[in-house]
Amino acid sequence: MPPRRGQAGNAKRGRHPYSYLRPAGRGASRFGGPPVPTRPASQRLRGHSPVTAPATASISKGRPKGHSKGRAKTPPTGGPGAPPVAHPLALTMGEPAGIGGEIAIKAWLRRGEGVPAFFVIDDAARLAALARRLGWTVPVRAIAAPGEAMAVFPAALPVLPIELAQPPRPGKPDPANAPAVTGAIETAVRLAIAGDAAAVVTNPIHKATLYRAGFDYPGHTEFLAALAGVATPPVMMLAADELKVVPVTIHQRLKDAITSLTTAAIVAAGKITAAALRTDFGVAQPRLAVAGVNPHAGESGALGSEEADIIAPAVRVLQKAGIAAFGPVAPDTLFSPEARKSYDAVLCMYHDQALIPIKTLAFDRAVNVTLGLPFVRTSPDHGTAFDIAGTGKASETSLMAALALAAAMARRRAGAAA
Repeated sequence: MPPRRGQAGNAKRGRHPYSYLRPAGRGASRFGGPPVPTRPASQRLRGHSPVTAPATASISKGRPKGHSKGRAKTPPTGGPGAPPVAHPLALTMGEPAGIGGEIAIKAWLRRGEGVPAFFVIDDAARLAALARRLGWTVPVRAIAAPGEAMAVFPAALPVLPIELAQPPRPGKPDPANAPAVTGAIETAVRLAIAGDAAAVVTNPIHKATLYRAGFDYPGHTEFLAALAGVATPPVMMLAADELKVVPVTIHQRLKDAITSLTTAAIVAAGKITAAALRTDFGVAQPRLAVAGVNPHAGESGALGSEEADIIAPAVRVLQKAGIAAFGPVAPDTLFSPEARKSYDAVLCMYHDQALIPIKTLAFDRAVNVTLGLPFVRTSPDHGTAFDIAGTGKASETSLMAALALAAAMARRRAGAAA
């Protein structure tokens, strides 16, 4: 699904769908690597000034005022326990009215359980206040650059500050804070491309609130593609130990997803997925199962022609490219324990076909991974959870899995490049 404005017209003219973000003759990243928009995407939020936290910003350091010295009520902290990464991970704030802040704090409190070093792009004072309100002892330390995070992380939660327009209220998202939300993502991407952050990990955003502020993208994946300037649309994977799924179509109404499905889209998703399984997951010979879209994979055409007309040709193209792909397979039998032994990932035809099985199997452990970007990006596989925001009840398990997977992918890429 394209962004709501701008992309469709560019596609018709044969231009990159996000080229309106990059003036002609400019756009080459001063950090090297793929282009980054020279016009920050946060400027496309109507009525708001862009808010970003550059890595060289002058920021006051030290403990925020009001830091509680009481005893922590959360899981105990511990010493170093994660395999080292050369640079810290950049964790974005997400929607500040949601659970992103508290799960970030909880993940830091469990840093002795294999959590890699990270810094949060957020408002340091609001995180300190949140921890104090929940009765948790969390030293919060503002940093001026990502390089400081590695030394700070064992003793305090490192925060690269970004200013919020309004104090967030749990469960009550405010469009006024949208520039900070998108600015945090932009900053994380810039730092990852510059090599100052090992990977980008994004806390959940609330798309409806961003849309109200003028956000032009269906979600994180499309926004990251624009920021990275990639020529091929990236792919969303949901990953857990027991299952990895890739929806070929993502944030679309079901009827639109079916009508927009193409052989080319399936082939592109399959090639990116196979490459990522090799590069990021260490699978030497990836096996891809390709799901059908109709009941019983179309029942030989009796229940639909998409399998024969669209999906089967894509499988043949992938096979000719040397990828061990098979299908179309009836979706109702594809996710059983026995079936899962025959593949490394599944190409699914629409959003819920992919997300229902993995959330059923691994709700608190699945990780959202964006494939096809020039940097590693992961995210917890849940939303903003407004109903429990600010209560301290939110589970940090999926965020911890996202941080661990991001670090593992970053180490694997660094090793391959060495």
